[in-house]
Amino acid sequence: MAVYEHTYKPYSGEMTADWSRALVIPRHMFGAIFQSKLFVGLFAFCYLCPLVMAVLIYLHHNLNALKILNLDVSNLVAIDGAFFLSYCRFQFAMSFLLTVIVGPILISQDLSNNALPLYLARPLSRAEYVLGKSSVLGFLLSLITWIPGLLLFGLQCSLEGWSWLAKNIWIAGSILTASLVRIAILTLLAMAVSAFIKRRIAASAVLFAIFIMPQPMVLVIDQLFRTNWGSIVSLTQVMGDVTFSLFRVDRDDIFGFGSLPPVAVEWSVLIITAAACLLVLSSKIRAYEVSR
Repeated sequence: MAVYEHTYKPYSGEMTADWSRALVIPRHMFGAIFQSKLFVGLFAFCYLCPLVMAVLIYLHHNLNALKILNLDVSNLVAIDGAFFLSYCRFQFAMSFLLTVIVGPILISQDLSNNALPLYLARPLSRAEYVLGKSSVLGFLLSLITWIPGLLLFGLQCSLEGWSWLAKNIWIAGSILTASLVRIAILTLLAMAVSAFIKRRIAASAVLFAIFIMPQPMVLVIDQLFRTNWGSIVSLTQVMGDVTFSLFRVDRDDIFGFGSLPPVAVEWSVLIITAAACLLVLSSKIRAYEVSR
């Protein structure tokens, strides 16, 4: 348009709020993710465990259903901390599978197609870009971890009464804390790997290796150095130990490894891992790229 015609007019419509601009990213990504039938099937399968556990909670408080099924209450699983711990362990395994599928596409496509300058040329900061991308995986993992877990806890409270709630309120805190820690670590790792490795298949393989490969190394380190601290090199075991501690389970009795690293050390490993991921994202998320 020629400048001398003076027909250009700036946009005068309503402006979106600054806090909502990052939400544009997950809105479009959810549409692309749920186009995959494989992902939809896996996502639906993630609700099998909550459904089964909801049925078990219902059977504990329905004598007529027990009579129809010829079951005894004593033969059912007790609804306590161990019950919800089993739920968390299964759902955390499913959250890992979802991360391997969704995580590699978060940033790698933008980097491989040089799309970051297009994002950051708009009123969107690097922090908002990272927040928008991380909210995709964070929201999906929340839908299969702490949200159904707290719903199950609420179902048990409504059927059992206030006395059970007052005695076991710590279980809700354990479900929420363990889930949020798992979600934060998985999301940051997935985004860091996605930013570092541009190929989706390679990024999925690296994510899988980060959690699976260190397991044999734990045994080698323990045997070689005659220690029980080898578990700190395995994020899978570190997050598992933190979850056990949150549910007030004696980890030494469960694993039989003897004296395991203190929980404070394992929390430190998670914090260091999160900081390293943020450092990788800070170096990779830029509005420009230097070619040599």
